[in-house]
Amino acid sequence: MASSPGANDNFTVRLMNIEAAANETFRYSATLHNPGNTPMIYELSADAPAGWMVGFRVQGMPVTALNITGTKSEELSVEMNPSPNVKPGKYKIPVRAISSHDTLSLELEAVVKGSYTVTLTTPTGRLSDELTSGSHQEIHLTVKNSGTLPLKELELSSQLPPQWTCTFEPAKLQQLNPDASQEVIAKISVPDKTIAGDYAATFNVKSKESAAQAAFRITVKTSLLAGWLGVLVILVAVGLVWYLIRKYGRR
Repeated sequence: MASSPGANDNFTVRLMNIEAAANETFRYSATLHNPGNTPMIYELSADAPAGWMVGFRVQGMPVTALNITGTKSEELSVEMNPSPNVKPGKYKIPVRAISSHDTLSLELEAVVKGSYTVTLTTPTGRLSDELTSGSHQEIHLTVKNSGTLPLKELELSSQLPPQWTCTFEPAKLQQLNPDASQEVIAKISVPDKTIAGDYAATFNVKSKESAAQAAFRITVKTSLLAGWLGVLVILVAVGLVWYLIRKYGRR
């Protein structure tokens, strides 16, 4: 079914060419107009490259078709997400609104300029550590730019059990170029009298373009001194009971 003369006047877009990173959503604001006097149902479709996801929204709600009354128009958003392995370049994506009387079409352009991707791990890949109650520990982290575009103003943060504290050195990275990595030291303080056991900690890195986190398991052990004090208390208690039995047990 071919487009009728002047069909593009009834299916328009504000910006047909959008440039963005590969892991961002390309959003186009379009207007679909029904020139006739009777209501018309338009089926929406797009011919995107393999692996791309294309969707349509009206007032924030996903749709696949529109029912437009006579001589009325409807605003819609065309949203595209490139495939994860897309290469930088310009991609043309035909978009159609098909009714029983006509086929309206647009040719949108998505200019993929690269990708923003940050990863957070440790130099060895190990995501667990052991600490002693009431002690301080340094955990070495590695922030890496795994994308193809520079990352700017990356900030470090943490989510820890109550009363625990953590500082980062450095706490902020001004810029990280593609394939570059930066070591960051997380300095953790564990409060005194922390009960021995396994605890969960999460370290985060975030920029305007991308974010990542590393989930850590931290095993807290009681100090040797605290253990010996506990044993001493038990021995003193046992000795006191034995003394009382010896002294008063025969009366």
